[in-house]
Amino acid sequence: MNYPTDQLLRYSFIDRDVRGELVQLSSSYQRMLLGHSYPAPVQRLLGELMAATSLLVATLKFEGHIAIQLQGDGPVNFIAVNGEHDQQLRGIARLRADLEPHHDNLRSLMGKAQLVITLTPTRGERYQGVVSGEGDSIAEIIEGYFTQSEQLHTRLWLFADGEHAAGMFLQVMPSAGLDLEGFRHLETLTDTITPAELFTLPGEEVLVRLYHEEQVELYPAQPVSFRCGCSRERTLEALASVPADELQEILAAEGIISMTCEYCRTEYRFGPNDL
Repeated sequence: MNYPTDQLLRYSFIDRDVRGELVQLSSSYQRMLLGHSYPAPVQRLLGELMAATSLLVATLKFEGHIAIQLQGDGPVNFIAVNGEHDQQLRGIARLRADLEPHHDNLRSLMGKAQLVITLTPTRGERYQGVVSGEGDSIAEIIEGYFTQSEQLHTRLWLFADGEHAAGMFLQVMPSAGLDLEGFRHLETLTDTITPAELFTLPGEEVLVRLYHEEQVELYPAQPVSFRCGCSRERTLEALASVPADELQEILAAEGIISMTCEYCRTEYRFGPNDL
């Protein structure tokens, strides 16, 4: 199955202390959903978080890993997307109850939630930030995180429909100081974006439509892809932590030990010689 190339665009505005990002996902998003029977509202939630993670990966100033998790007490108790600095992403959702027709937004799906963002540089200290999930959308919750952690005015627009996921990001630069006039103007322009435009139009065309009266400096596009990272060797290493007598019991009963990756649904099968 062939899909268009997924990519992230970074840009800034000449004469305005504001930077922006735009991400469009289809193949990576559909690959993340493959093998999972998530209900449609969960697919949308996971797509929005995937787009948000890609946007936040682009803000990293180091090589390393970012993990964004939402934990709640609703029927969907956990969703998470992990990303590398090179825009390789993977994600998962966990449900503890069947969804009802009224479970169609973030609050009804996750209940009382909290956001956990973990940054793990290849070199340097690991950082974790936790904020309460105050807001009616993933975008609002992440905006609240930036307000608390970096005191920088930030806006996100996130969309997903089970086939496409997309998002936009605007953030005032520290050099703007207290002057938010330029940011507010660009925020108003970006508020006119529609999911259909982001799902169907090239990113460059979206930027021209939104900011045709602005001077925009566009940086080279960065490809985005799904990558799980699991392997037969890593799965075997995980089995090494299981007591030998338990493995022997499974082998005696089943003849093999089968393990399925919870991210990509790849099944690994091991016999006595493997162990």
